Amino acid sequence: MPAYYLEALTVTLGIALLMLEAFVPLASKKIVGISAAAGLAFILILSFFAIGPDAKPAAAWAKWELWNFYQYDSLARFYKGFALVCTIFVVLMSVDFRSILARFTDEPGTEKGTGEYYALPVFACAGMMWMASAKDLAGAFVALELVTITFYILVSYLRRNVGSLEAGVKYLILGALSTGFLVYGIAWIYGATGTMNLAEIGARLVPLGHGAVSQPSLLFGIALILIALGFKIGAVPMQVWIPDVYQGAPTPTTAFLSVGSKAAGFILLIRFLTPFMQPDSPVAAKVTLMLAIMAGATLIYGNLAAIAQTNFKRLLAYSSIAHAGFLVLALAAWSETSAAFLSSANTVSFYLATYLLMTLASFFILAQIRIQDGSEEIDAFNGLGKRNPVLALGLTVIMAALAGVPLTAGFIGKFLVFYLAAQAGLWWGIVLAAIGAAAGFYYYFKIIRAVWWEAPKADAKPLVLPQITRYCVVGLTVAVIVIGVWPEPVWMLLQ
Repeated sequence: MPAYYLEALTVTLGIALLMLEAFVPLASKKIVGISAAAGLAFILILSFFAIGPDAKPAAAWAKWELWNFYQYDSLARFYKGFALVCTIFVVLMSVDFRSILARFTDEPGTEKGTGEYYALPVFACAGMMWMASAKDLAGAFVALELVTITFYILVSYLRRNVGSLEAGVKYLILGALSTGFLVYGIAWIYGATGTMNLAEIGARLVPLGHGAVSQPSLLFGIALILIALGFKIGAVPMQVWIPDVYQGAPTPTTAFLSVGSKAAGFILLIRFLTPFMQPDSPVAAKVTLMLAIMAGATLIYGNLAAIAQTNFKRLLAYSSIAHAGFLVLALAAWSETSAAFLSSANTVSFYLATYLLMTLASFFILAQIRIQDGSEEIDAFNGLGKRNPVLALGLTVIMAALAGVPLTAGFIGKFLVFYLAAQAGLWWGIVLAAIGAAAGFYYYFKIIRAVWWEAPKADAKPLVLPQITRYCVVGLTVAVIVIGVWPEPVWMLLQ
């Protein structure tokens, strides 16, 4: 099956879900969410059978002009699967979150006006999949805008909730600003190199020293695009929107922003950086410096700001910024060696795969605390060990993994980042990362302390998980432990 069928099927699924919502009378929209998850799971299975033009060069479709803008390599396959898996979990989370959605949409107490919430992530997923295959800056921009515009709607979906509307406005304003930086940066790069194709840009960098390309213009364009993509990945200097938007948006949307949108931004950043970070690139050293500064500032800001947080969502927001710092540090220590564990792209991909498991599990639990206790504060987790010991144990494992405790998936990701930075000689980056990791132990273990050491509120009731959430939390927690001691499955997918 040609690889481009995957995006076509995903968009078709989204349209079908909208038609189901519009023309089939349903008292409960749960069937729309379950259909979305089932359809995405089917597309995920098909992705293992998708092929690019290299696998079947004689086919008529392999000769289409499409392949000048679309590539299907191992990295594209991995990130398409990543986007599908992330969207499946987010949709399942939304199904259990529908009581909150119904409270703040068209008619409180009913599920009218909530059906589109299950279709919109599917369209965002299609955009993320296109971003994974981008080989041209114009195509990457269109895919990025599909994702961003969908998130504008998802963030402000709770129309009767002031916090959600405020989050939507902030996300819209800064998103529009980042789009301006991105378009302006693309224009400068096109003016400097005469092309928007990433492979051709790399080829034209070789004669840079002979005046074929203007180095100042090129570096200015690169800086603008790094700022724009910093908005998507949550890195300094475009990180200021994250805490307020994460707190105000519906919890499933926050989870999707934290994992899916961030991963899409990083695959696009990897594609963009590849031609500029080659050994013979005359701008590689300057781009490395830009990335190192961005990584250091992001690490310090995210980790230190998280320490004082009392709201669990805001803590995860600053934590998301901190993890972006670790990932950018891996890109600053650029490596393309043949060994998988030494490649910057594969290290970032592995880190994001483990981050998906840990973060989605956290948001599944947070969503149920929000539904059953009506709070997202850290003190809402007080005494969780008495209210639901199994869930408390799972949350303890997840927080420990986010902190980077050995024998969890989070430890391996951080270890690889430190290893790459040491190989590249970024010692001051390692120092900042070590400070950030130490701060992470404090604010993540603050949650564990609340779970086991603090007494539950007087009116607290036993916390009972819905079936979907229970299976997802258990599965994700087990995966965090398994990947921590046996990471080979993720490496196999990356190969």
